[in-house]
Amino acid sequence: MRRIALAALFLLPAACGPGETPPPADTTDSQASAEEMAWATIDAAVERYADATAAVADGFIRDPAGHCVTADMVGLPAADGAMGVHYLHPARLGLDPESMPVNGSDGVVDWGQPEVLVYEPQPDGSERLVAVEYLVFQAPWREAGHASPPNFFGEPFVAMADDPATEADEAHGFEAHYELHIWVPRDNPTGRFAEFNPAVTCEHAPPATMG
Repeated sequence: MRRIALAALFLLPAACGPGETPPPADTTDSQASAEEMAWATIDAAVERYADATAAVADGFIRDPAGHCVTADMVGLPAADGAMGVHYLHPARLGLDPESMPVNGSDGVVDWGQPEVLVYEPQPDGSERLVAVEYLVFQAPWREAGHASPPNFFGEPFVAMADDPATEADEAHGFEAHYELHIWVPRDNPTGRFAEFNPAVTCEHAPPATMG
């Protein structure tokens, strides 16, 4: 899998104020080319993992509890919709099997290798890919020398960390991390990078188990 240099993907042309010189045309062209390459790489991953069986064969594991995550499960309005059932790639996340909360060594973003896939349960019992998710743990990301969260061409990843002062676990059982959902192939009326999608439902999900 071709790895796209982070420097190329995260370098954004500076905004220009009144009287300032705009960036050179070749800088803008390079940025557009890098973004197009990133989308092509993401589209290839989406095609590869359209079938959950292919994802499992490539090292992903389905959430053992089988949770189909909805907005109201985390205290948000039910109208916000759902995410779906998550499949994780332990090797890409560098998961430590002994850690609790779940922790890992992954501090690298590679658009061709999403760490998480999200599937929507279908009426016939199958699951349909609706989103890819990129997840890196905050500690290794910062140890790699990054002063700010990762971003997709200006779209920042969401910072997730548990607040010990609250009853809810804001990081959903994970150590502090950054995550970004990209809703492809399913369109999201609230935005391509939103956390939840009102066009996704858990209506046909089988009952989840504990664990």
